[in-house]
Amino acid sequence: MSVVTRFAPSPTGRLHMGHAYSAIRAHDFARERGGRFLLRIEDIDGTRSRPEHVATIIEDLRWLGLKWDGDVLFQSARLDIYAAALERLHEMGLLYRCYCTRAEIAEALSAPHGAVAVYPGTCRHAPERDAPHCWRLDMAAAVPRCGDLSWTDHGRTVANAALAQGDVVLARKDAPASYHLAVTVDDAAQGVTDVVRGRDLFEATHVHRVLQALLELPVPRWWHHDLLTGEDGARLAKRHGAPTLAAMREVGVDGGEVAAKLRAGLRG
Repeated sequence: MSVVTRFAPSPTGRLHMGHAYSAIRAHDFARERGGRFLLRIEDIDGTRSRPEHVATIIEDLRWLGLKWDGDVLFQSARLDIYAAALERLHEMGLLYRCYCTRAEIAEALSAPHGAVAVYPGTCRHAPERDAPHCWRLDMAAAVPRCGDLSWTDHGRTVANAALAQGDVVLARKDAPASYHLAVTVDDAAQGVTDVVRGRDLFEATHVHRVLQALLELPVPRWWHHDLLTGEDGARLAKRHGAPTLAAMREVGVDGGEVAAKLRAGLRG
């Protein structure tokens, strides 16, 4: 089977070195195996995604010397596909309406629920009413229908419903599909065989594995890598003031040299 990887940023801001590190890992993983590297723009969040960020992402990747195969896939053009997947889960009786506000959810999650804070199912058996709502997956009903939920990630891992963040949202009040649903459907549609991404998304894989089983989708291999950190050991992120790739480009930094240093760090 030919290897297919992808880099799937959200155009809600500019890329930084952490993104570059992950993109290079996914790109090189495919190229070293004679495979394909895809670019997907996860612009499902219409309230925060910006066209100017899409253009900057493409410029940043080219600056790093990365080339992708085929056309760029935009999630905003696939809303009907996600709606069909959501309807299939609805027909299976695995979805319920959640009317909780952000404040109510925050209050519920602040209560002790064990090692992992999960949505406590406040609306699981609530009467349906004509009010704004999101759709949640009834994890307790879903998992028994899934069968084997193991996956490969530097070894064998078994999905844990407790780590699956409880009854996750699959469609929000202001968006037709959540990250969990869209990424699972898209990886299958694009034939992704190996998901190379940061360890901060490891817990999300428990959810994605459940959705793959329910929707009868192929199961890729995962390679969750360590996150790029600064000299203080903290993860590089926008909210921590990490420099953006665009800012580096604008002051004349050589993207090829940046990529070479990141690759040297991988070998080291």
